[in-house]
Amino acid sequence: MHSINPLAKLLAAVVIGVVLIISLDPVTAIVALVIELALLPFVGLSFTRLRKLLTPLLIAAPFAGLAVLLYGRDGGAVWAEIGPWVITSDEVALAATLTIRVIALALPSVVLFATTDPTDLADSLAQLWRLPARFVLSALAALRMLGMMRQDWHMLTLARRTRGIGDGGGPWGALQRMGSRAFWLLVISIRRGSTLAVAMEARGFDAPAKRTWARKAVFRTRDTLFVAGAVVIAAFSVWVSVMWGAWNVVVS
Repeated sequence: MHSINPLAKLLAAVVIGVVLIISLDPVTAIVALVIELALLPFVGLSFTRLRKLLTPLLIAAPFAGLAVLLYGRDGGAVWAEIGPWVITSDEVALAATLTIRVIALALPSVVLFATTDPTDLADSLAQLWRLPARFVLSALAALRMLGMMRQDWHMLTLARRTRGIGDGGGPWGALQRMGSRAFWLLVISIRRGSTLAVAMEARGFDAPAKRTWARKAVFRTRDTLFVAGAVVIAAFSVWVSVMWGAWNVVVS
């Protein structure tokens, strides 16, 4: 996976994502998810790394289904009544379908971009898709600074604790402290971004001359085959859904 061109990974995620977005049936999402899980051992990431990447996804996806379960359109048999909420069979089916779709939709993007170096992606976007170098390099610089924001958040927490205002207050106090730290982190990020923009401008990043690149981005045959594999996965998922008689799309 690390040797695949970043644009091929991006196109593969888009192909699978579009099919899952327009489909409303659970069969398409289930088939795509099963194939994706079967390919996970071959992505070149350790189990520990995969667990860390997928844990937020597995935690967030059920909440999307929960919203549909509580506030979706009633239909079918009534399964339960919890206060103002009436849980019906149609809502349960739609909530399960949405949860599976969210996981199947996000899984390729999470795994593919975890194996992508931001510099390689910037090289490919600028050289192969001819995007403006100013935009690409600015985005790359911003991505490289994300790690510094994590360090800033930790230092803000330590500074507040040193001053004796980092603990206490219960849940409401914790929310207030988080909001305060988020505001100051935004201020620090804006200042750092402005300084970096001036430095990049001074070093000629926006010069009118033709730009040269240290590494040449190439879209090889294996990259094309990788995208073709994503098309096959998407097409196979739709075919199984059609044969099952469950195919349904958003526009229908």
